[in-house]
Amino acid sequence: EVLQNHVLEAKVFHTEYGTGVAILTGAHRFSLTTNIDDLKLRRMPEVPGLQKPPSCWAVLSQDRVTIVLLAVGQDLYLLDNTSCSLVVSEPQRVSAGSRAEKLCEFNSSIRSPPKQMVWCMRPRSRQRAVVVAWDRQLMVAGNSSECIQYPLGKKRHFQGPARTAGPPWATAVSGRGKGCSKASQEIFKIASMAPGALLLEAQKEYEKESQKADEYLREIKDQKLLPEAVSQCIEAAGYEHEPDTQKSLLRAASFGKCFIDKFPPESFVRMCQDLRVLNAIRDYQIGIPLTFTQYPPWDSAGAMTLGLVLRRLYPLAIRICEYLRLSEIQGVSRILAHWACYKVQQKDKSDEEVAHAINQKLGDTPGISYSEIAARAYDCGRTELAIKLLEYEPRSGEQVPLLLKMKRSKLALSKAIESGDTDLVYTVVLHLKNELNRGTFFMTLQNQPVALSLYRQFCKHQERETLKDLYNQDDNHQELGNFHVHSSYS
Repeated sequence: EVLQNHVLEAKVFHTEYGTGVAILTGAHRFSLTTNIDDLKLRRMPEVPGLQKPPSCWAVLSQDRVTIVLLAVGQDLYLLDNTSCSLVVSEPQRVSAGSRAEKLCEFNSSIRSPPKQMVWCMRPRSRQRAVVVAWDRQLMVAGNSSECIQYPLGKKRHFQGPARTAGPPWATAVSGRGKGCSKASQEIFKIASMAPGALLLEAQKEYEKESQKADEYLREIKDQKLLPEAVSQCIEAAGYEHEPDTQKSLLRAASFGKCFIDKFPPESFVRMCQDLRVLNAIRDYQIGIPLTFTQYPPWDSAGAMTLGLVLRRLYPLAIRICEYLRLSEIQGVSRILAHWACYKVQQKDKSDEEVAHAINQKLGDTPGISYSEIAARAYDCGRTELAIKLLEYEPRSGEQVPLLLKMKRSKLALSKAIESGDTDLVYTVVLHLKNELNRGTFFMTLQNQPVALSLYRQFCKHQERETLKDLYNQDDNHQELGNFHVHSSYS
C-alpha cells in the first residue's frame, strides 16, 4: 500500500519500547510501528468516510497501548488496534471545563493565532510542554507562568507543513541564511574573489598537491590581504553549523597563518574552543541549536552550563566547565550540587544507598555544601537521609542548625560538643532548655558532662536559682552548701 499510494505524512513518537513512527498513506489509511529498531508495521482500522487527510492527528501511547487521535471536520476519532470509535461529534461542544485534566493556562500576549502547535515531551518523562510557532516567534510553554522564546528569521514566512521544505524554525538553525556572518557570505558566494575564498581554495589545492595552491596564495599576498583572509576564515567557521565546513575553514586559516609573521593566535584558539562546545550541545542527543551569536562570552558561560544542569545533562555540563576552566563557583561544584539535590528526590533507592552515591561522587570537592543537600532532602520528607548526609559535612556550624530544625536536638548537642565550639554548645543547650521540660532537660545534661559544666558556668552568672536545682538534682551537698554560703552574703 505504501509503495502504491505513497506517504502523505509521518509522525515520530516515543514509547517504552523505543522510538516509533506512524504514517498516513495516500489511501488515507494509518499504519505504525512502535519500535524502528524492530520494524513491524501495523495497519490501523479504517476511518469511515475519510476521503481526504484529517485536519490534524496525533499518536498517543499509554499503558503499552498506542492509539491515533484524529480530527475530521468537527468530529474527533480514536483508532486503536481493533476499532475506530467516534469520540466527539457536533453539535456537542468541548469546553476547557469538561476535559479530564486541565494542565495550565498561559498567556502568550500575541494576538494572532499560531501557525502550528506541537506537544513536546522527553522520552520516559512526565514533564510536558507545548511548542507554538508564529511567523517570527517560537515559544515553548510548560505548566508554569514562564516560557522559552526563540526569535525566527525575519524574511521567511511559514506557510503550513504541506508547502514548506522544513519546520517554521528552520531559519533559526539553518546554515548560510540571513543570520550568517558577512564573512561566510563573502567566502561562499558564487565566483567569489574575497581573500577568504581564495585562501580556502589555496588550502584545498595544497591538499591535492597542486601548483594552483601557490598561485592563489601569491594573489592574496600580492594584495597584502593574507591577514584579512585568515581572519575571514576564522570568523566564517563560527557561523557554520556543519563540522566538516568548520574544519575546512579552520584548516584554511591555519594554512594561511604559516605565511604570516607574528599572527596573534588567540582568535584561532578561541574559535576552536567555542566550536567544540557549540558542536557538543548541538548534537542530536542534546538538541540545543545554539548559534554563534547566541553563544555567551566566557565570563558568563556559567549561565549556559546552568541551562544544561536544568536539563539534567550533568556529565556534559561538567566537561564543558572543565574544558573552559570556569571557576569552582560557576562550574563543577555548582553542577554537582544540583545533581545531588536531584538525586535526593529519587525515592527508588534506600537512604544509605543515596547518601553513599552522593558522597562517592562529590567527595571533598571545594565549594560543596552537604548541609544544603541535606536541607533539600529534609524538605523532600527524607529526614534520615538528611542526617546521613550531614555526617559528611565537615563544618559543625552548618550541621547543628539543621539538626535543631529537624528536632534532633540531642544529636545536635553531641555534634556541637565534638566541634569544641563553646558558643555552639551554648546555642544548643539554650534550645534544649526551651524545648524540653525541666526534668528531661536536666537528665539530658547529665549524660553530657561538657554541656553540663558549661551550663553551670552560665547559671553562675545568669540564673543562680537554677544552679541550686542542678546541685539538688546531683545530690551535690558540698556545692549546695557553698551556694547557700555565697547567697547569704548577697
